[in-house]
Parts: sequence; structure tokens; C-alpha cells
Amino acid sequence: MSFEKLGRGRLDYQPCRYGDARLMFRGPRRDLSGRYTLFIGGTETYGKFLARPFPALVEEATGRTCVNFGCVNAGVDAFLGDPHVLEVAQRAEVVVVQILGAHNMSNRFYRVHPRRNDRFLDASPVMKSVFPEIDFTEFHFTRHMLGTLSARAPERYLLLRDELRQAWVARMRLLLNSIPGRKHLLWFTAQAPENLPPNSGLGGDPLFIDRAMVDTLRPQISGLVEVVASAEALQQGSRGMVYDEMEKMSARRMLGPLAHAEAAAALVAALA
Repeated sequence: MSFEKLGRGRLDYQPCRYGDARLMFRGPRRDLSGRYTLFIGGTETYGKFLARPFPALVEEATGRTCVNFGCVNAGVDAFLGDPHVLEVAQRAEVVVVQILGAHNMSNRFYRVHPRRNDRFLDASPVMKSVFPEIDFTEFHFTRHMLGTLSARAPERYLLLRDELRQAWVARMRLLLNSIPGRKHLLWFTAQAPENLPPNSGLGGDPLFIDRAMVDTLRPQISGLVEVVASAEALQQGSRGMVYDEMEKMSARRMLGPLAHAEAAAALVAALA
């Protein structure tokens, strides 16, 4: 299928639930009775606006049954909080875990929705004491809230960023420890995982994660698959995606079909 032939409209993602899992995943629903490779991740793994995201491309290339447990805007909490997800991961032949940002998870400063992790629920007493001038009832999403704090209180915001980074490492260790078999981390974004600059600001996705943090997890994984979208893939923008006019701006922020093809090629080589 050429990228140009995909038209405008809405995709049918065939959302489905597995067993007692509380999370809904992209379909079609796969048979888990045999051997399978499991993909855990966020919006990129889910493949929003894409007819064939990288888990589907890996399945086509390898013949493996590939199960897509991607959730739009998910953080680590979404998967740690669902025992059935961990049960499915424990039975998988291989698990690929996309590296997600540190902003969409509960911590000492604020609480997020247990399944829709991008939803900001409330600030803790610690958060309110550090940012007494901020009215947290104005916020519904974590990224909006963090961007506001970065702009209005940059020095204190760094305290929050450090807390999120420490919590992310601890939460990722817990997730990886719960998966006994072969597991790979996937870095899939538009930039390499270099060390964060000392200044404030949100930075690029995955938010607040740098190479040093990823390196601390290497003893627990079988390998790291690092995919930085090529200049050619980035230049294509939303070409080849499927969306309606209301979704145009969101689609332009996503990685497109060529980037997913690059991720699939790297994963096929790593999983061989």
C-alpha cells in the first residue's frame, strides 16, 4: 500500500479488551493461546492515524503473532496498574516495551488517571506547598500543567522534573522485573536519547528521559532498540496518515508511516 493512496477519514482501530484487563487495546483481537510477541507502549505503539503501525509491520515481516498493547497517551502506570496486562506479558515469548515519558504517571507531586495517564487529577500537599501561587484546578492534562509551571516557576519546576525522573526509573524497574522472559526496550522518537540540558523546559518526547536513565535499566533487559526517525521520514509529516479535518493538527505531531517502517526494520533485526 503506497502512502499516497491512503485517504482522509477515520480509521477503525477495532478496539478490544483481553480477559479481565481494564485497558482497551488496538485490534483486531489476537489469539494468545500460542506463541506471541507482545508490544507495550503509548500512542506510537498504538499507531494512531496509521493503518499499519510498527507491530503490524513486524508481524508481516516475521510471521510472528504480534499483540499490540499500545494505549494512546499511556504512561508506565497504565500497565503496572492492570494485573492482566502483566499476566499476558509473563506468557509472551518476547516483550517489547516502548520507552514512555515520565510526565504521565502519579508521583509525590500529583496524581493522574489510572488508565488515561495524560489526565491530571489533583496536586498533592507537597505540590501546593512548592507552587502556592498556582491554581491547579485550571489543569486537566499533565503536559499543559507542566508547561505552565516551567514558564512561571522555572527553578522550582526543576525539583518536580527531578522527582518525575527518579519515579520513572523506579517504576520502569518494577515493570521490567514483572516480565520474566526476553524483553527489549524501544526508543522510538524524533531525537536521540542524549542527556538532558540543565535548564528548564519540557523538551522533546519522551519527556524528561535521557540516555543515563535508560542505561540504568540495561541489566534488566535483553536489548535496547534505538530508532530515531530519519530526516526523510520527518519531512513527510502527516502524509500517508488517515484522519479527518478535526484531527489534522494532532496527526502532524505524530510519526508517520515511513518512521514506523524504520522502527519495524530495526525490531525485526533485533528479534531475529
